[in-house]
Amino acid sequence: MNASKILQQLMQQAGGSQKGSGVDVKGMLDGLSKQLGGSGSHGKSSGGNVGGFDMKSLLGGGALGMLVGSKRGRKMGGKALKYGAIAGVGVLAWKAWQNAQNKGAGSATQEADEGERVEALDGEYQERRSLELLQAMIMAARVDGHIDEQEQALITEQIDALGADDEMHRWVEQQLKAPLDAQALAREADSPQAAREMYLISVAVIDETTPMERAWLDQLASELGLSPEMAAELERQAQQAEAG
Repeated sequence: MNASKILQQLMQQAGGSQKGSGVDVKGMLDGLSKQLGGSGSHGKSSGGNVGGFDMKSLLGGGALGMLVGSKRGRKMGGKALKYGAIAGVGVLAWKAWQNAQNKGAGSATQEADEGERVEALDGEYQERRSLELLQAMIMAARVDGHIDEQEQALITEQIDALGADDEMHRWVEQQLKAPLDAQALAREADSPQAAREMYLISVAVIDETTPMERAWLDQLASELGLSPEMAAELERQAQQAEAG
C-alpha cells in the first residue's frame, strides 16, 4: 500500500502546488469565488452546480476537491474550505499543542512523549500515519451522508489518478462504505500528535457549523482524548489556515 504517497499528493493539492497531480486547487477556488462574486448568492442547482458552474470541473476533478469541494451547500468564498490546514496538518497540530502548553491548557508533557509530526516521519511510520489521516478525511467527508455511489466511484478514480496501488484502491473503496465509527478511528491514533492531526484534518474537511458534523467533531475529540481547550485550539489553527 502506498498511503504516504497519496497523502503527500493531497497535501500538495491543498497547498496549490504544481507538483504531483499538478492541480492548483486553491487557485481554482479563488477563481470560482471571483466568478460568483465571493459568495453562492447566484443560486444553486442540483448535481453539484452553483450559479450554473460545475463545481467538480472547476475544482479540477481532483481527489481533494471531491472529498471537500463537492460537499453540497458549502460556501465557496474560501470561508469553509480550509485547504491550508490539510497542507500543513502536522505543523499546525504541533503549533496547537505548543500554544496550549503556553496557555497552561494542556498537560505538562515532554515533546518526546508527543510523537512526531507526519511530515517528519518516514518508512512504515509515515505509512501508518498517512493511513490514519486518510481514514479521518474520508470519514469526515461522509458524515453528512451525501456521498452517493457515483461520487464514491469518482473519489476512487481520483485517488487512483494520484498513483494508488491495487491495495490502496481496495482500501479506499472499503473506507467509503465502512460504518462511521469515531471510537474505531480514534484507536488508530498512535500518539498524541497523531490524535491532534486526525482531529485537525477532520475539521479541515467538514463544515463544523452543521449539527451533524459538529456532533461528529465533538465525539471524535472525546474519543481521541482531546480536551475542549485543545480541540478549540486545533479548530483555531484550521480557521487561520483557510484558503482564500
